[in-house]
Amino acid sequence: MKLYLKYSFIAAMTGLLMACSSSKPDVDNVPEKDLYTKAEQELQNGNIRSSITILEALDKAYPFGPYSQQVQLDLIYAYYKSGDLPVAIASIDRFLKLNPTHPNVDWVIYIRGLANMAQDDNQIQGWFNVDRADRETSYAQAAFKDFTYLVANYPDSPYSYDAEKRLIALKDRLAKYQLKVAQYYTDRGAYVAVVNRVKDMLVTFSDTDSAKHGLLLMRNAYTQLGLTDEAENTNKLIEANLGNTSSKINDDKPFLWIF
Repeated sequence: MKLYLKYSFIAAMTGLLMACSSSKPDVDNVPEKDLYTKAEQELQNGNIRSSITILEALDKAYPFGPYSQQVQLDLIYAYYKSGDLPVAIASIDRFLKLNPTHPNVDWVIYIRGLANMAQDDNQIQGWFNVDRADRETSYAQAAFKDFTYLVANYPDSPYSYDAEKRLIALKDRLAKYQLKVAQYYTDRGAYVAVVNRVKDMLVTFSDTDSAKHGLLLMRNAYTQLGLTDEAENTNKLIEANLGNTSSKINDDKPFLWIF
């Protein structure tokens, strides 16, 4: 009985493996045009993994074929949609290096921004409303750089409008992180570091709420350092922008920089 069960299990597993193998698209001995047509069909039908298999075979077998650039673009999209974000970014960097003047460069940069932004996101923490302001920001910085470049160099691109909206969210994310760092230095009495950090915030993120809070940390840092003139100048800046010198922030009032 045990021997029967053993062979039944082996037969079942063999059948499963054969089924998995048969589900993969046949890419051997298929003309390039037919392969590309099949890849497009799979992609449009939402069969992302299947399309990736075909596209990778195409890219390998016909690196200089008439469909090569479009295959690479489709792979970028498929990798992004499948969640293979590091692979998507690597493919984007490769494409931009080989095709710096391609008419779809704006789209490629846009997808790289989306991929970097997605890597910065943590869906599970989002579900539980975890404060993520103190998380490492390299992916957010990369996305910020991508979208900034896109808007500056391709202002008429159909992707620039969405990039501008995403830049607002990214700027807020990065400014909150800088404020967290400034608060960390404040708690440890590293007041010179506080001043330098807030100065950087005022240059890059002057239109964020975090910059307003940073002014209060800067005023306190100057006071603790005994730099009364600098503390007073910062206080004037707070009054000009916030209306008073208390710790209460008026988030609705626009900034008026007087440095």
